[in-house]
Amino acid sequence: MQLKVLTRAIAPRRVIGSLDREVESIAYDSRRVQGNTLFVAIRGEKSDGHQFVDQAIEQGASVIVAEREISSPRATCLVVGDSRSALADLSSAFYGVPARKLKMAAVTGTNGKTTTTFLIKHICEKAGMRCGLLGTVQYEIGDRILPAIRTTPEALDIQELLAQIVNAGGRAAAMEVSSHALAQDRTRGIEWDVAVFTNLTQDHLDFHRTMENYFEAKAKLFQNLPLQSKKKGASAVINIDDRYGEKLVDRLAGKIPVVTYGLGLHADFRASNYRTEFAGTSYQLDARGRSYLVRVPLIGRFNVANSMAALAAATVMGVNLRAAILSLARSPQVPGRLELVPAKRQFQIFVDYAHTDDALRNVLKTLRELKPRKLIVVFGCGGDRDRKKRPLMGRVTDELADHAIITSDNPRKENPDAIINEVERGFRSTHYEKIVERAEAIRHAVAMAQPRDLVLIAGKGHEKYQEFADHTIPFDDIQVARRALDDLPVQF
Repeated sequence: MQLKVLTRAIAPRRVIGSLDREVESIAYDSRRVQGNTLFVAIRGEKSDGHQFVDQAIEQGASVIVAEREISSPRATCLVVGDSRSALADLSSAFYGVPARKLKMAAVTGTNGKTTTTFLIKHICEKAGMRCGLLGTVQYEIGDRILPAIRTTPEALDIQELLAQIVNAGGRAAAMEVSSHALAQDRTRGIEWDVAVFTNLTQDHLDFHRTMENYFEAKAKLFQNLPLQSKKKGASAVINIDDRYGEKLVDRLAGKIPVVTYGLGLHADFRASNYRTEFAGTSYQLDARGRSYLVRVPLIGRFNVANSMAALAAATVMGVNLRAAILSLARSPQVPGRLELVPAKRQFQIFVDYAHTDDALRNVLKTLRELKPRKLIVVFGCGGDRDRKKRPLMGRVTDELADHAIITSDNPRKENPDAIINEVERGFRSTHYEKIVERAEAIRHAVAMAQPRDLVLIAGKGHEKYQEFADHTIPFDDIQVARRALDDLPVQF
């Protein structure tokens, strides 16, 4: 693409050098620069891309986008006020604004994003609308499944993935949108058809510092919806059972269409009479003046909310509600979300991603509804993350589990024993033990399980690794649990 055409997307403050250049690729990582690359120097949490401009030019960058002047006879410099915003705008233009060619659904919130996006994708595809997926577990493009690098990729990567979804015949895309991504403008310029707010509970305060900052980052997604071009009329789908959801509804009143969901009488999509069993959950849905019986093969009250969010979002995207409800009955298992480990034993093992006190409370309450003889929980907390939630997770587990094993999650650069000690402060009973090595903790929990017991392995869910200070190892809770089962004597 010609630089003089691409430059129209950002209106730089100053241009140093010629605009008569061909741009063959865009990069924000100097290690990915090739010939005729436009390199955007962005300020990250750990490093500043401006420090790598010379390296980028040496590797063939012909255009530099930066927040300060760069003088080089080998490259044109575009000076901008905000490199992150420029990266988003340039990437969208470079890939032909792919979001305008798709029905776009954004899902944000502390918990429920992954399941809701999986369900939106499933409903759309059953309705004949091929749908891509970008989220915590994986990226799905046509028939390809790629491992997710992060919940919401960098702006350049988002636009490239959306372009690939379009090229694969996609007509829609469901995307998890994290608060970090919103704070860093990674989704800037994407025009959404629908944006979903699931809930807001304590998490990521190591980044946002306060709950109010955390909420404002999430709210940014919705406040930008009225500013979209008239080519897409956006709607918001909001959980009105959540106090931050109520706050968001009030803020959006009269600005865009809002569809609410929840258990309360005033919700547009209202659930009642829900029932949870091992095979799944059923409930009565009242929406648009009619009542429906909804069945979804996912267990838990929180999946009532997730499925309602997906139904509301899909109908905004043009899917018939009755057809959407029927398709939910054949929904896939979401990796690492109350995923049942095949045991062929008289007890059951579940793996779940719950890594906040609210998510852990929801999962434990759900498993309690299955009336186990004893509920055994293996869990830990990640290092280099919000420390305030550690004793809160301990307190929740102490209240709802019969026995807990506190272990390592992803300790990263923190001492695993120190993390476990902070979790331990939330306990008031003595019905717990500490086993630092996660595989050993899982093996111990499986070995102590008796008939009619339930074992929950929480915190890592779908993850296939464990992060330490100076290395990362392969680690899969489900595979470790399976090996522990294989080591047990057969019960008759």
